Amino acid sequence: MAEKTTKTSPAKFVQQVRDETRKVVWPTRQETITTAIFVGIMMIILSLFFLGIDTVFGSIVTWLLSLA
Repeated sequence: MAEKTTKTSPAKFVQQVRDETRKVVWPTRQETITTAIFVGIMMIILSLFFLGIDTVFGSIVTWLLSLA
């Protein structure tokens, strides 16, 4: 059976949020830059990959439609 929970006051909630925020380990500027560069490179690689796949399938569909 579920226990009945008591409501938290807004002031208590804000205090809990501040306490939890202090525990967060924020990335350094260098880590943020490195991650952003990695994401950019992966985005370019994947966009080229999907462009290639789309071109191949588009060509196959065009060829199949030309047979009919």
